[in-house]
Amino acid sequence: MNKINDIIELLQEEFPGLNPKPAKADPLDILIATMLSQNTTDKTSYRAYMNLKNDIGNWEDVLEAPPSKIKNAIRVCGLTNQKSASIKKLLKGLKLKHGKLSLKYLGKLSDEKIYEDLLQYDGVGLKTISCVLAFSLGRDVFPVDTHVHRVINRLGIVNAVTPVKTFEQVKDKIPEGKKFLLHTLLIRFGRKICRSQNPLCGSCRLYDLCSFREKEFFAEKQELMKNKAVPVDNNFIILEHV
Repeated sequence: MNKINDIIELLQEEFPGLNPKPAKADPLDILIATMLSQNTTDKTSYRAYMNLKNDIGNWEDVLEAPPSKIKNAIRVCGLTNQKSASIKKLLKGLKLKHGKLSLKYLGKLSDEKIYEDLLQYDGVGLKTISCVLAFSLGRDVFPVDTHVHRVINRLGIVNAVTPVKTFEQVKDKIPEGKKFLLHTLLIRFGRKICRSQNPLCGSCRLYDLCSFREKEFFAEKQELMKNKAVPVDNNFIILEHV
């Protein structure tokens, strides 16, 4: 835990003034926005989310809309057939089970019950549910996306081959009350410095804490490139805007 606290402190120096708070947005909004964000950027998935809202209407309207209209609205974010079908099935399932399109009942359930309840729907996995818990319900959970999975493993906090395995291994290692903060810090850090391709190890505040075997290689590569390898901030996170 001391290492994780050190990581949080250094990342707060990297992103000064960042003190994220869950927006407490509608849980169904967060769930569908997260489903749209799979395998694409937050900016394109946000465009798809807003297209659903602006071109079709509320979730009742989306439920009644023909599949072709939903596909057209979300085309920008890719995996159109898969995502449109999952959203349609989700809305149909909620309507059938609860008589209305709302997930506000989740607020009365434990985290474990919420995972159990939502995992029954196609296209909804652990990360998606964790995002609902963190960004809508204000729960102390740690969503693991591709950025978080990559960085946490490079740092040596866990040794896992998939985001799901990372989630299982890391969830009890993070100090209470700091999971949401660390999640948002790692997403920004994974985009800016600890990138999938050509990470900027020479600009990394976490270099001495990191277990990434290739960090020396990439630090030297960055030095050879000099000013060509400039960190680029990409701070847009879709769930902070839903």
